[in-house]
Amino acid sequence: MGVALRDLLIDFKKPVDAEQLKGVAAIDAYNALYQFLSIIRQPDGTPLMDGKGRITSHLSGIFFRTAHLMQQGISPIFVFDGKPPEMKAETIKERRNIREESKEKWETAKKEGDLAGAFRYAMSSTTLDSDVISSARTLIQLMGLPIVDAPSEGEAQAAYLVQKGDADYVVSQDYDTLLFGAPVLIRNLTISGKRRLHGRMVTVQPERILLADVLTTLGVTREELINIAILTGTDFHPGIKGIGAKTGLKKIKSGEFESIIREKVPDFDPEPIRKIFLDPPVTDAYSLKTTPIDPDKIMAFLCEEHGFSSERVEPVLEKISKKEKQKTLDGWF
Repeated sequence: MGVALRDLLIDFKKPVDAEQLKGVAAIDAYNALYQFLSIIRQPDGTPLMDGKGRITSHLSGIFFRTAHLMQQGISPIFVFDGKPPEMKAETIKERRNIREESKEKWETAKKEGDLAGAFRYAMSSTTLDSDVISSARTLIQLMGLPIVDAPSEGEAQAAYLVQKGDADYVVSQDYDTLLFGAPVLIRNLTISGKRRLHGRMVTVQPERILLADVLTTLGVTREELINIAILTGTDFHPGIKGIGAKTGLKKIKSGEFESIIREKVPDFDPEPIRKIFLDPPVTDAYSLKTTPIDPDKIMAFLCEEHGFSSERVEPVLEKISKKEKQKTLDGWF
């Protein structure tokens, strides 16, 4: 889920405040759902569930976090993944195996009373199934927010929305977004605040990365940044053993990319990967129209159907409904 460029990009991550974040946010929906499902859990790693045993961690994240964003003047667009590229099949298989192994370790840690280990393994066992995705979409629509269905990678579609001017920035944890050409990447927006990390509580703040700053400061083109990612590893190829991000930058700037590929992986053609990032499948067939929030249906969906506390849901609904009405009134003047 991403590329190994962290060491190159760490100096480009700048904290941003609420005022700077006002605008339209193209949220990588699968990425956000994984974050909610991973983090919103009980101390032993068990996810939140309703009376029927259905997982509700993601619904809690969507409702309370999205409502918070809306109150800050952020207009979310949720971009859902479509069919993954065929070259991603091996990565998907590896992730499935990791989740299964983590699930077994989670159960063992719970039995042994190792809460820290249990929570860590539980996070690694996170998976998205059809029920999670369907219920997430239902809640987003009840909140009146637009959904965009990407033909393939959600990050690519989200980047396209920003490139078109339909959104101000992409919200994702993954650096791939920059390779897809997102001018502005915001990380940590859906998970900001106090969070459990490696067994301790930390404060996570939103941070911004500007693609133009990255390219200018590193002295590379976007195509060359993609080549660095190909050397270090992407979702579509494991990369070249022994080459990290900083070494990859040196190799690219010295013009060694082609010779490294010929020497280390002579049967590998990097061009299809370049094409995925430079010319990914995207669509213009979407509507960004918002609809009125439906408080009654949200209450029924969250509280009656999924067991949420009405004492927690009602005040939040009142706040975002009030803000929606004020926004409508402001439009008249």
